[in-house]
Amino acid sequence: MINLIKIIENNISGKKVFWLFMVTNLVYGFMLMVTIPKTMAFSNGMKLLDMMPTGYNFLYVNKLFGSLGDVGRETYLTSQIPVDMFYPLLFSVSYCLVMAYFLKKINKLHTPFMYLCLLPVIAGIADYLENIGIISMLNNYPDITETAVQTTSIFSVIKSISTSIYFITLIALLLLFGIKIVKKTSSTI
Repeated sequence: MINLIKIIENNISGKKVFWLFMVTNLVYGFMLMVTIPKTMAFSNGMKLLDMMPTGYNFLYVNKLFGSLGDVGRETYLTSQIPVDMFYPLLFSVSYCLVMAYFLKKINKLHTPFMYLCLLPVIAGIADYLENIGIISMLNNYPDITETAVQTTSIFSVIKSISTSIYFITLIALLLLFGIKIVKKTSSTI
């Protein structure tokens, strides 16, 4: 854990955190505006597996993959998934450093709160495992198994839960940071 703290401390300068955050969100924006709509154009309005925070079942996956057709499944594999193989790493690193940056600002970096920085790492790992599952199912369709669907769905849910907990925690942290600034400002008046 000490090595992790050192790595994080060496990388939480405001500029570095800002630029990583910007690149991460540009990639996310690209997925939301380009690769996901490009793939969903073949889905007859069905959500892609990446976009289902509560998971999915065997029937849904078969219906989605059938709706996508050959071209849509190929688009999923060659358009959406490649971009989504960069995003989890960017998300993990960027949002870990964002959390650490604000923990440092409220003097909580060297406390058990430091473990909160691992939430985006957990989300990123789950996202990679979800992507691997989706790739496997797309490549094996129509011969996908209930086990493959359930396992991939579990990773989708883990990604969603850890991401949600992260953002709730980050909002609370930003509120604490705001209170600290207000107190500091009011004490100098």
